[in-house]
Amino acid sequence: MNIPERSERGNAATSKLETLLNERDVARVTGLSLASVRRWRLLRQGPKYLKINSAVRYRSEDITAWLDSRPTGGDQHQSEAK
Repeated sequence: MNIPERSERGNAATSKLETLLNERDVARVTGLSLASVRRWRLLRQGPKYLKINSAVRYRSEDITAWLDSRPTGGDQHQSEAK
């Protein structure tokens, strides 16, 4: 039986946990305030999040997906006006 070494299992768990972001990380990544991130969550308008006891954490892929789903400006508005 091939059981991974304890350190290998620990590294896998650690790398998975390193992908979780807190509210401040999300605010920094988006360039918006911590209050905005909290308001999104309160109004259920923001990215998916995890609750671990009282801690709120975000997966980086959920932040990316949420940002990609947001409306964009620029050319879209010009083509609609024509």
